[in-house]
Amino acid sequence: MKTLILYATKYGAAGEIAQRIAKRIDGAFVHDLKQACTHDLTAFDCIIIGSSVYAGTIRKEVKVFLSKNSSTLQGKKLGLFLSGIGESGEETYFKKNFSSDIIQAAKATGFLGGTFNPQKANFLERFIMRIITKQSGLINTISDRKIEKFVEELKQ
Repeated sequence: MKTLILYATKYGAAGEIAQRIAKRIDGAFVHDLKQACTHDLTAFDCIIIGSSVYAGTIRKEVKVFLSKNSSTLQGKKLGLFLSGIGESGEETYFKKNFSSDIIQAAKATGFLGGTFNPQKANFLERFIMRIITKQSGLINTISDRKIEKFVEELKQ
């Protein structure tokens, strides 16, 4: 199965997840959507798209990519993943950020965890995270168990 993993991230967690997924799929290609995607989508059997969620919304690069390639993606084995440190609201995030056609076309969806590094955040972001999580240090909720389940769903 020739696989392309596309992602967009603010602080790096979605990229880390994309790399972890790629390690579980032989020959997978990984591409950051901050750079223009020059891959021929028709050459891939499976396309996985991931984004960090910030204030409930996916990255602009993913939205633009989806709007340009929606019809092509619907004909592929499709996987969608989100990255964030929240533990609930997964279905809401998918419905808010992806069209119903894309969600229905997806063979696998998953909210795979995220990270928050206060050294990479600005003052307001650190303040909000401290209030929400009651923590001030590094937070890492990326789940290898969820990543494995996501990959297995795609392989079926």
